[in-house]
Amino acid sequence: MRKITYRDALREALREEMLRDKTVFLLGEDIGRYWHGAFKVTKGLAEEFGDERVRDTPISESAIIGVATGAAITGMRPVAEIMFGDLSALAMDQIANQAAKLQYMFGGQAKVPLVIRMPFGAGVNIAAHHSQSLEAWFMHVPGLKIVMPSTPYDAKGLLKTAIRDDDPVMFFEHKLLYPIEGSVPEEEYTIPLGVADVKRKGEDVTIVATLYMVHKALAAAEELDRQGINAEVIDPRTLVPLDKQTILNSVKKTGRIVLVTEDCKTAGVSAEIAAVVAEDALDYLDAPIKRVAEPDTPIPFSPPLEQFVIPNEKSIIKAVKEIVY
Repeated sequence: MRKITYRDALREALREEMLRDKTVFLLGEDIGRYWHGAFKVTKGLAEEFGDERVRDTPISESAIIGVATGAAITGMRPVAEIMFGDLSALAMDQIANQAAKLQYMFGGQAKVPLVIRMPFGAGVNIAAHHSQSLEAWFMHVPGLKIVMPSTPYDAKGLLKTAIRDDDPVMFFEHKLLYPIEGSVPEEEYTIPLGVADVKRKGEDVTIVATLYMVHKALAAAEELDRQGINAEVIDPRTLVPLDKQTILNSVKKTGRIVLVTEDCKTAGVSAEIAAVVAEDALDYLDAPIKRVAEPDTPIPFSPPLEQFVIPNEKSIIKAVKEIVY
């Protein structure tokens, strides 16, 4: 099977859906002919589809999501790009109080087929305003679906599904994933929301990881295997809906779980998944639930300090050994 980058997989998904459905259009800051987006995901699309369907916007996140929400409820399928996920804070009213609630408040008469793409995560030394992982914010808002693909294959299949969904979908991409290559079939495919993927089978401990942390978890699992510990690695792929059953089945098999996420530890994604395991699989646990996440601090600009706060293979291995031995 051919290999393409995460960035190219996203671009293919956008292009194929724009060819398939004329109501799909893109909007965001600098996504058009001149810059092709901050991370070049939309490169070439304005040239192919024109400026009406690949729309450069003013530097106003509230305007981007406000326009996209209005377009969605009137029959279009907008894909809005927020240049950095942190800047979603500037559009929180439009996301949390408008897009997420409209179908409920209109008694089901309105659909909001909106996708909001945004890069998250640290590791590229761009400091506290451009490096956060805020997915837990959006998990707390009823009406939003949350997608977090970790591979090119997942990115393409899940983005196509998200665009076809009739609900608002928050689609989070890690900055460090864009150049990563992976196998992606040339034929049409989609991936349903709410289905986790077991990236590595194991018997001794379950590691649940999200986004870029999936790759660190897999690297840690390889090292653990050399030390005689067989780890299973699960990527939820979507946080809302969350595939609880796959996680619980794994915990029932291994009796141990380590949760690895890049958001702040307090009230984060790992806390929610830990609560699910505690509520539904406590009797199967042979050791305490372990969480590996960032400390409750803004992301430092200093490269050494930034690397210090980001979870890594060593911190994952340490957490596993604390509950296996």
